[in-house]
Amino acid sequence: MIVELHRQGAQRFTQFVDAIGDDAWHRPTPCSEWDVTALLDHNVSENLWVTPILEGQTIDEVGDRFEGDVLGDDPKRAWRESADAACEAAEGLGDLQTVVHLSFGDFSAEEYLWQRYADFVVHAWDLARGIGADDHLGGDLVEPCLTWAQPYAEIFASTPDYFDPPIDPAPGDDAQTRLLKLFGRDPAREA
Repeated sequence: MIVELHRQGAQRFTQFVDAIGDDAWHRPTPCSEWDVTALLDHNVSENLWVTPILEGQTIDEVGDRFEGDVLGDDPKRAWRESADAACEAAEGLGDLQTVVHLSFGDFSAEEYLWQRYADFVVHAWDLARGIGADDHLGGDLVEPCLTWAQPYAEIFASTPDYFDPPIDPAPGDDAQTRLLKLFGRDPAREA
């Protein structure tokens, strides 16, 4: 399930990457420290990590090879190639319970792919907001992400280096709004 969701998340993100106009690269996003270019650079870098992580490499073994500008002179191509490689690595993994080594501990490959999936989904919304696109993600992406993320709400709240503080949901918030608030995004606020 997570392997297919991972690909679907990447595909949704790709739709927004393809919609980035020439004048949008330096627009702000809901990630206050990142404009559209920096947000895309972060996501390409994260994609580049997937293959070595799923192969069992440690953070130290990977080293600094994915630091700095990973977009090059064709950011959209860099995204597509990195997303395809990440999805192929996930699809080629035989055992989802394989232990992978992340910067904050050892986890199953399955758990890592859920984290990557959540990154795709939430940052797809960030990118949509940054470029002024329709930011509706669809329940088929949001519902599984929300179900996975809800048990981690306290962890998200206690790790400000990784996540903005969660925002309490309001009665009647839909699933997408609840998910975004869990990750510290306020859909009512402009990028």
